[in-house]
Amino acid sequence: MALDKKQLGSALTTIAHGQAMMAAVRDYAKELKQNEQQGPCCQGMDINVDELLDDPELERLHRDRVAAMKQEAERRAALQQAGHGSYSEITEGEFLEIVTKTDAVVCHFFHKDFERCKIVDKHMGELAPKYMEARFIKLSAPDSPFFTVKLGIKVLPAVVVFKGGVSVDRLVGFEQLGGRDDFSTAALEARLAAAGIRTGVRKGAAAAGEESEEEECQVAASIRRGIMHKGSDDESSDFDD
Repeated sequence: MALDKKQLGSALTTIAHGQAMMAAVRDYAKELKQNEQQGPCCQGMDINVDELLDDPELERLHRDRVAAMKQEAERRAALQQAGHGSYSEITEGEFLEIVTKTDAVVCHFFHKDFERCKIVDKHMGELAPKYMEARFIKLSAPDSPFFTVKLGIKVLPAVVVFKGGVSVDRLVGFEQLGGRDDFSTAALEARLAAAGIRTGVRKGAAAAGEESEEEECQVAASIRRGIMHKGSDDESSDFDD
């Protein structure tokens, strides 16, 4: 599956992050070499840069990070293909399939002539690209009498949140958004968060990313400590002599 420019750029950034760790090892060795030229403090230190760059832990972390990023990019591309990341109008015939086959759906029941529905449209359009895990849709209430009646929609605009095909929360009018037309996108975002619509990658993917980043830091610190410890031993030996 082809990746768009944004996804490709994100993948390249991740690859660059892994390469930066290797560059840090090279830079540190260069710094040590300069110190050797300036004075005797680092004399006797035996630094094998090639051995550090070939460290299996660094290579493993780099491969795992690139593979995870590729998998995430492919997953996001699949979600976009299914309509995630955008705010779109659907028909009554499409409604049931979308709601029952999507983990999280935010549906705006609207009337094309109502100004307040247009205000909701503006905010929903801004939030949809940020919340890839949910599907943001709008359904014309007058053109969808069956589901409008079935869900008890009597006041517009009405925003209904579905989880696993079940209606779990709803916002009717602007009462829960301050009761004013100029409410902020952040206000709607906070209300949706309270309903369980949250941004970011999946919980497991986020945890894996944090663990991978922490591992990289630990490996880099370990390598640095190893270099410093080796230099410290050599300096002590010289002093004893």
